[in-house]
Amino acid sequence: MNLWFTEHHSPNVKFSIKVDKHLYSGQSEFQKIDILQTPEFGRVLTLDGLVMCTEKDEFIYHEMITHVAMATHPHIKNVLVIGAGDGGTVRELVKYPTIENIDMVEIDQMVVDVCMEYMPQTASKLTDPRVHLYFEDGLKFVRKKENEYDLIIVDSTDPFGPGEGLFTKEFYGNCYKALTEEGILVNQHESPFYEEDALGMKRAHQKIMGFFPISDVYQVHIPTYPSGHWLFGFASKKFDPIQDLDASAWNGLGLETRYYNPKIHVGSFALPNYVKEQLKDVEPKH
Repeated sequence: MNLWFTEHHSPNVKFSIKVDKHLYSGQSEFQKIDILQTPEFGRVLTLDGLVMCTEKDEFIYHEMITHVAMATHPHIKNVLVIGAGDGGTVRELVKYPTIENIDMVEIDQMVVDVCMEYMPQTASKLTDPRVHLYFEDGLKFVRKKENEYDLIIVDSTDPFGPGEGLFTKEFYGNCYKALTEEGILVNQHESPFYEEDALGMKRAHQKIMGFFPISDVYQVHIPTYPSGHWLFGFASKKFDPIQDLDASAWNGLGLETRYYNPKIHVGSFALPNYVKEQLKDVEPKH
């Protein structure tokens, strides 16, 4: 019998992955959590029927949400990660000996527990002594912080369900306040390709631009995400992601990456015209 997992990427498009075995299924207070064993992508984590990460392509997402900021700001010591229950973002951050503290706020403890058991490839570094886990609402957590973090990474689910509050104007304003005067905010920014995803992307960009003097968008190719074309937001109080990149200093760290390098860093900010037009739609007219 052939088993297939299918996700709707748009009302008119489906994406299917052949499944060898359904390893885990559970319902938390917030969402349905499943782990699938697949022949092409290895183990796959889905939340509410949407692919969050797979063993085969997770490195692309996690490296690009982490290393772009780390290569831009050389003195990041205190980091806040919101979401990221699979642990992949933290795994990339702990590669830096200069980071002293990582606060990770995940609303759903069951996601972390399941990933620790079934997805050690991403979750194995959550036990690093510099990592402090908080199982609460990221919106409420960041509200209480001021001038504390050098970097905030918002590794959230889509702008509905448990992740909805992480796409609001209030949330981005609180992130701005929680950052130091040299602080950087990086967030997963949805896809520009399908209409519904593009709407979420434009709304997020518009809200972030209202707070940060530097607000850019960069792109990445992730095979299992809708359309494969995905965006991240880079917002900063001081550092420009291109002008302030010190490629030789980052290369000198000798970190092992499979996707990220300083040339990809620069190239990822060169956006297709259709995406530039979408962003221009919500940028203030001069």
